[in-house]
Amino acid sequence: MSAMMTVLRKELRDFLRDRRTLIFTLLVGPLIYPLLMIGIGKLTQLRAETQLEKPLEIHIVGAERAPNLVAWLGGQGVRSKETLPGDEARQRAQLDAAVREQREDVGLLIGKDFADDWQAGRPAQVVIVADSTSRNSDLVVARVRAVLGGYGQQVGALRLLARGVDPGITRALGVEDRDLATPEAKRGLLLSVILPLLLVMWAFIGGAHISMDATAGERERQSLEPLLATPASRGAIVSGKMLAAALLGVTSLVLTLLSFKISSVFASGAMRSLDVSPGSILSLLLVLLPLVLIGTALLTFLSAAAKSMKEAQSHMGWLIFLPMIPSYALMAYPLKNTALWQYAVPFLAQNQMLVKITRGESPSPEQWTIYLACSFGLALLLWAAAVWRYRQEKLAISG
Repeated sequence: MSAMMTVLRKELRDFLRDRRTLIFTLLVGPLIYPLLMIGIGKLTQLRAETQLEKPLEIHIVGAERAPNLVAWLGGQGVRSKETLPGDEARQRAQLDAAVREQREDVGLLIGKDFADDWQAGRPAQVVIVADSTSRNSDLVVARVRAVLGGYGQQVGALRLLARGVDPGITRALGVEDRDLATPEAKRGLLLSVILPLLLVMWAFIGGAHISMDATAGERERQSLEPLLATPASRGAIVSGKMLAAALLGVTSLVLTLLSFKISSVFASGAMRSLDVSPGSILSLLLVLLPLVLIGTALLTFLSAAAKSMKEAQSHMGWLIFLPMIPSYALMAYPLKNTALWQYAVPFLAQNQMLVKITRGESPSPEQWTIYLACSFGLALLLWAAAVWRYRQEKLAISG
């Protein structure tokens, strides 16, 4: 224990000398991530205000065939732009080209038989022209489709009334929604999507610099050999280096969580609902602590095989993607977080635990037990692998 604490103080002292790296390591998460979240919230709010609340102007080809429909659309904030030049065939081609090139988000085509079908009581054709691959048109298309749907329902009800039929007869079911989501779950909806991924990534690589510098960096500077020549055991040396990196990672995590709490005061929209209470912070730290140890142990193991700092840093290219795999997989194929086996899978377990906490739920004792046992067990295996690497005499050779 004495040797481990000596190595810990030595690593922290060496790292504190590099003020720029210290500031960057501790403040990159607390500063960048809240700004990113506030920026996303602000852009989302501006997009909603622009595409849902402000009047929308679109091209309507064949508007003269449906003056009442065009007037209804105008009353709902969907106005017709000036008529495109040329005959109808040319107008259709111009509208298709404009939407395909994303110069226009959406357009309408009024069918040639619209008036005849309308008079005969048949469904009159209206074509919504849009590009489904355009990320800017989804809200606009949904808005136009909703307005057209409302007009169709209202006219259909009036037609039934004109024939002495109650419009309610067409409603075979009266469907109502009852939302069982708790207020805590609703507040944590945004957190459960973005925050777990950010926290898992930062916990995993938060102490990367000191982990690599304490092994590969010292090996490159040829200062590792004198340390290995001391009477201290290799296990104590590895433990001291890992503990220094873990302390740095935990400190950065605490600052990041506090910055989210502070930034929620200045944010707008859904970001104002963020509630990172002291109890929630402690729960999140308990979940992320094993991941900090796993990350530092893995980086120490990999750095022990690298002959230079540059070679050790080359592993960051693939290491940074490991925490992302479960998050992206859950976006494509969500899993119910009730199966106990999920809490034994690295990164997936952290994600599921964080989702529960951010939704205001409490993991069961079985889930906590399996998660902590498997996570700390993996960290212990990686620590043993790092100690095995440190016991190899070639570690002291920098060339």
